[in-house]
Amino acid sequence: MSNARVAYRTCPLCEATCGLEIEVQGVEIKRIRGDREDAFSKGFICPKGSTLKQLHEDPDRLRKPLIKRNGKHVEVSWEEAWAEVQRGVTGVIERHGRESIATYLGNPNAHNLAGLLYNRVWLRALGTRQIYSASTVDQIPKQVSSGFLFGTPLTVAVPDLDRTSYLLMLGANPYESNGSLCTAPDFPGRMERIRERGGKVVVVDPKMTKTARAADEWVAIRPGTDGLLLAAIANELFATGRADVGDALRPYVNGLDAVRENLADFTPESVEHATGVSAAVIRRLARELADADAGCVYGRIGTTTVAFGTVTSWLVDVVNVITGNLDRAGGAMFPLPAAGSPNTKGAPGKGKGFQTGRGRTRVRGFPEALGELPSALLAEEILTPGAGQVRALVTFAGNPVLSTPNSEQLERALVDLDFMVSIDFYLNETTRHADLILPPTFALERDHFDLIFHMLAIRNTVKYSLPLFEKPADALHDHEIFDRLIARIEALDPTRRRPLAARLMSRWLTPRRSVALGIRLGPRGAGWNPFSRGLTLRRILGNPHGIDLGALQPCIAQRLQTPNRRIDLAVKPLVADLQRLIARASAPRLSALEAGPLQLIGRRDPRTNNSWLHNSYRMIKGPERCTLLMHPSDAHIRGVNDGDLVRVRSRTGELQIAAETSEDMMPGVVSIPHGWGHHRPATRLRIASAHAGV
Repeated sequence: MSNARVAYRTCPLCEATCGLEIEVQGVEIKRIRGDREDAFSKGFICPKGSTLKQLHEDPDRLRKPLIKRNGKHVEVSWEEAWAEVQRGVTGVIERHGRESIATYLGNPNAHNLAGLLYNRVWLRALGTRQIYSASTVDQIPKQVSSGFLFGTPLTVAVPDLDRTSYLLMLGANPYESNGSLCTAPDFPGRMERIRERGGKVVVVDPKMTKTARAADEWVAIRPGTDGLLLAAIANELFATGRADVGDALRPYVNGLDAVRENLADFTPESVEHATGVSAAVIRRLARELADADAGCVYGRIGTTTVAFGTVTSWLVDVVNVITGNLDRAGGAMFPLPAAGSPNTKGAPGKGKGFQTGRGRTRVRGFPEALGELPSALLAEEILTPGAGQVRALVTFAGNPVLSTPNSEQLERALVDLDFMVSIDFYLNETTRHADLILPPTFALERDHFDLIFHMLAIRNTVKYSLPLFEKPADALHDHEIFDRLIARIEALDPTRRRPLAARLMSRWLTPRRSVALGIRLGPRGAGWNPFSRGLTLRRILGNPHGIDLGALQPCIAQRLQTPNRRIDLAVKPLVADLQRLIARASAPRLSALEAGPLQLIGRRDPRTNNSWLHNSYRMIKGPERCTLLMHPSDAHIRGVNDGDLVRVRSRTGELQIAAETSEDMMPGVVSIPHGWGHHRPATRLRIASAHAGV
């Protein structure tokens, strides 16, 4: 008798949220393919989704806690693990106080329901403001600028890909990343359909990426100068009288005159030397945006991981506003998720607004944003003596040794800690430094719901995925680990009252119940009316392929959470930063034909979204991808040939890597992918170690 079954789930490995059809025989996955009936992805699947079987069955994935004894990690029981937590945390707090404990949250938290719901709960119980995450390495500049403009950092305007006629993309490569801060299954197919219906796609990037090759036009730009380009486009729109926010948006916009005045110096001629983009091209881009039936500017990683990330992110929205393309079909719009979110709560169009700087780093005084401190500064907070020095670290689903700037400094710092605990199911380059590793269940053993990505989606849909497999008897889900972690922390100080959310989490408010409550009380929910036709979790579960809730709709009046119910376009800290930006336009620059310093950028590959995917052979096979890409002219000047081992130096360190020449690179720019370097000892990543990269 066959016990085969088919399950439908959302892929948990990237922002695209593609629907999967998974055929299971007993406890074995037989086949994974795209769900052609999925309400959002319509059968699209990328290489990552098909590898879930290998990741689930990976023999290197940890199933039991590990404690480091005599320099080696050994398996122990959960009881021993919790005793070690209490011993280690107690010692650090007694000697140095709660602020001596730091936390680092990795990228997979964005795909993890328990992490999204309860991270703040256990962080609050821990009682420290030393919070770091992968977000400060990539997207927080966009969230900060959105927070200033719209009132909350998750009110992010996303491109209405399915209805736009003109898409200007800066620093984005969705053909290989599947999109970022823009949830869009089959982003490449949606781009192609823009062109099919007579629209135009322009990609601005220092590298002719796969996305740029598929676009109508590639505009090569020098790294870090996207803000100058956008400022000049905005200047041209104002100067030619083409700036027009539109009748629908006009009542909600303040500060247009101030923005015009502060961008007066950013003429196309003033920025062409720094950007490498001619004044004629800048003027044409401005004209095309203004004349398009519906146009949109979309900026991603290349616009946020730079010195002007926040001001550039702001200028993306400024251009969308002054071309009348914000909150308009085919422009940049705001999703309405099924579950309640910060920008759908409270009175419509009214809120407290957004601020940063409620705390600062101890060593150099950098401000917090979204309750987090810059991850690039974690190492110096550990290494610098004095009151408040970080002496213990808790990491959750992160590998900052491979994914944060100046990682060699961080690796030295981790050795200096008094105690470190990691919630992770891999013994990797970061967790090898941990005194204790607590492995949670894998994605297919727990519920999945995209709380974040429904807030960033180009179409309103909803889907809930039940576990594909029962969790092993001796395993713990993430939220169960959090609950036990909180209990041990509380034991240190019985007078410290457990937060209400923590008490509910352990007694009743499981992830599934939390989502059910959020949907029922959300903007599309049934509430407590038994006769309502609104959404409930029961109804969503009755639609395993998800529910299509329709295209994005203009909603600015309901989504603004600023105190004055307006978009204050002239954001003071960002307008002030324009002085630093204009100085960049006049900075000296070497000719591309000189053998001077080169500029370094990263790059993505569709099979390596995160470093832990390198431990799947299906993700790692094929040509070597950890190479230094450089333009042939740069290679010729330096006497470099394909395959040569070259030394790359920066102010923070150096490495050796094989060179690969490519006409795709802009002269003067080289590229190395991040997330590699699996050569460290004492890890348990057999496949990744055999394909270590640098």
